[in-house]
Amino acid sequence: MGFKEGHFPPVDPATFLNSPLQTRVRALAQHWGEYGFGTARNINVIYIFKIVVLYALAGVAVATIGVSAFWEVNIWWNDPIVYQRLVVWTVLLEALNLAGSWGPLAGKFKPMMGGFLFYSKLGTIRVRPFSWVPGTAGHTRTGLDVTLYYAFLISLVAALVLPGVPNAEVTAWMSDTWGKAGHGLINTVPLFAAMAFWLLLGLRDKIFFLAARAEQYLPLFLFFAVLPTLGTFADMIIAGKLAIVTSWVGAAVGKFGRHFTLVIPPMLSNTPFWAPKWLKRSMYRNFPDDMRPSKVASLTAHVLGTIVEIAAPLALLFSTNSTVTWAAAILMACFCLFIISTFPLAVPLEWNVLFGYLGFALFLGFPAQAGFSVGDFSSPVLLIGVLVILLFFPILGNVRPDKVSFLPSLRQYSGNWATALYTFTPGAEAKLNAVTRPSSNQIDQLQAMGYPYVAAEITLQQTIAWRATQSQGKGLFSMLYTYLPDVESRTIREGEFLCNSVTGFNFGDGHMHGYQLLPALQEICNFEPGELIVAYAESQPIHKGTQEWKLIDAATGVLAEGTWNVAEMVDQQPWLERGPIALPESYLRPDSEWPSFVIDRRPEFWQATDTAVARVVGQAEEAVADAASIPAAAAPTDPTAPGER
Repeated sequence: MGFKEGHFPPVDPATFLNSPLQTRVRALAQHWGEYGFGTARNINVIYIFKIVVLYALAGVAVATIGVSAFWEVNIWWNDPIVYQRLVVWTVLLEALNLAGSWGPLAGKFKPMMGGFLFYSKLGTIRVRPFSWVPGTAGHTRTGLDVTLYYAFLISLVAALVLPGVPNAEVTAWMSDTWGKAGHGLINTVPLFAAMAFWLLLGLRDKIFFLAARAEQYLPLFLFFAVLPTLGTFADMIIAGKLAIVTSWVGAAVGKFGRHFTLVIPPMLSNTPFWAPKWLKRSMYRNFPDDMRPSKVASLTAHVLGTIVEIAAPLALLFSTNSTVTWAAAILMACFCLFIISTFPLAVPLEWNVLFGYLGFALFLGFPAQAGFSVGDFSSPVLLIGVLVILLFFPILGNVRPDKVSFLPSLRQYSGNWATALYTFTPGAEAKLNAVTRPSSNQIDQLQAMGYPYVAAEITLQQTIAWRATQSQGKGLFSMLYTYLPDVESRTIREGEFLCNSVTGFNFGDGHMHGYQLLPALQEICNFEPGELIVAYAESQPIHKGTQEWKLIDAATGVLAEGTWNVAEMVDQQPWLERGPIALPESYLRPDSEWPSFVIDRRPEFWQATDTAVARVVGQAEEAVADAASIPAAAAPTDPTAPGER
């Protein structure tokens, strides 16, 4: 990969799209193994610039208003009001979509952001979490939603710019311990307002609620607002420590099982700057023929990943030895930097910067041995309340993942998440352009930027090949091969990427882009039976070895559902060399009620791929014309989006 030019898959554009799906997935998965998305490095530099300048430098400049000059790190690094403001600043950027799930790596090519452009626009899609809550009916954004959104943003800005409220405990602690002036704590009035607007918006649209990263920051807002009054300033700091440790340890617990090992190879393959090819290849058993994770990948996942993410945060929380605390803080900062260096597709870079900073600011700035340990909480009742707030949804979400998003379940990076593949009959994808939004379908975005149709289509098919390298991808493709005899003629889209273009946000959560989104799309797009069929998988419960799956027709509802065995699924190649996995059914709609051209459901259809079943490609004439002008393995040269891979 060069700085300005990406690494396009080494395929013949003139023939590739007419190859069987299995062949295409294999070629693109093998390409991913060495080059990831193949993005030109200047795209990654844009992200680095964004987190350094827009997030870190601008955030510190705002957070240190009335405290010190932003370059005087020795003064502000552990000032409580700076810590509080940096959390609020992060929420503001997340709510605007200038942080996670931003830009080309998240499928936002033109424009590069969603968030604000969607949430401030009437008629855009929203997905309510609870149909029984009064006043939340409907699938589109109204004037009430837009008003609440602007009120939320204004309350965040007010919390950032209002002067700190003096606090005697803060003043005494900073003066006696660090010899510095205390600048009080953040004004709680805008914090209470922000929480009220956040919750009201969340009841009307769970996508926005999670896009602002409520699972990470809403508890901190609550602790900032109430603990210094109901308890002590130290309670607020200890609760902040518990929140960050819960997030890290919860993520580690979510990595138990078989899924996380499959995350590491494609994640490391996407690393643009430091990982050499030999290291990327070592993550696979026998690259490129056997793309299952190697023992090196398993060691990386569960020793350098899971064990570290449990041991180091617990050391931070309970250590009373400054050397141990320093070592653990440095280790977790390196952990966050490693994640940043891989540029994961949801690009949660700001979150990692903040948590890397908090490892020092909270645990070294307020040491456990100086009155900031869990045992120093002023009231057992308050401590129990904090723990309930932090642990309720992670516990419920791991036992009943169908009830709780993987984000409040704290399974970030775990590989165990709900997900979906969208399949359209030829031309049906264009119906999505009826959705009110400031963007168009991603295939159209890329073509509007100058990409020939063939190059744009191959770019988007890289995302479904990436999904095939993940655990659930093998199950999702098994559903398509088993139940859709017309699979070769269908346009297949990765649900997470598609959701970014129609709702403005996704973070890899199938509860945003699975069957829950279909009622809104169907109301707007009016798909005919069979035109849009979605393969959906729910997260694996922590106490079971199976996952639930559904095959849903947008127009007529569930066609089939059941469970699959996770152990069988993860042992497959991305291209399902041994054929689809077993899909035991708990429900199967009678054949007579299936869409007319999907009635002939035969597992034997798998053998048809070996006889090169013709793929009907939409815009075929345009594709052939484009292909004639694209040399095999040539990369588009536009450096402004990752489609040039």
